[in-house]
Amino acid sequence: MEYAFNVYNKFAADGAAMSVEKFLSVANERREETYGAGASLTLAPVVLCVGSDLAIGDCLGPITGSMLKRKTQGLPTFIYGTLSAPVTAKEIRYMRKFLKETHPRSPVIAVDAAVGGEGDIGLIKISDTPLRPGAGANKNLGTVGDLSVMGIVAEKSVANYALLNQTRLNLVYKMSEIISDALANLLYEKRK
Repeated sequence: MEYAFNVYNKFAADGAAMSVEKFLSVANERREETYGAGASLTLAPVVLCVGSDLAIGDCLGPITGSMLKRKTQGLPTFIYGTLSAPVTAKEIRYMRKFLKETHPRSPVIAVDAAVGGEGDIGLIKISDTPLRPGAGANKNLGTVGDLSVMGIVAEKSVANYALLNQTRLNLVYKMSEIISDALANLLYEKRK
């Protein structure tokens, strides 16, 4: 299942938060089936923000991670992938192992930039499926996370130069604000 919200919709952050909350409850049910009843009731989700600060079209994850870290100071939460310590698609196989060993019972929310159709640019898509980093560049790097949050920043093309060179930082920044607001609100709610 997937929900999409336009970056210019003033209720995008609220809708994104509700979607992530819905998908987290499903992920928690799966974890309870695996680890037993009550296994995930007190665990906060882990947020993995994938991307590189070297290209505007790929920096949605690190910008979101940095904003989220600032907005959730004082909360017992784990956020990986910021502007100062990015997690790139190349590191996914190591992160998958790290997350499994370090946070075996916590649900993982994976955030990344993506490419899509011309009409999809500016959409924030929340899906109950794991994230496939590098898929827009035709790379098969596997999956990560229990659910994914993707910001469509450019149109998919053969070379994907648009992703790296022609993406507007303003669009990426607005998406990061919406995603970080949604996740911060959700993490504060889970803390109550």
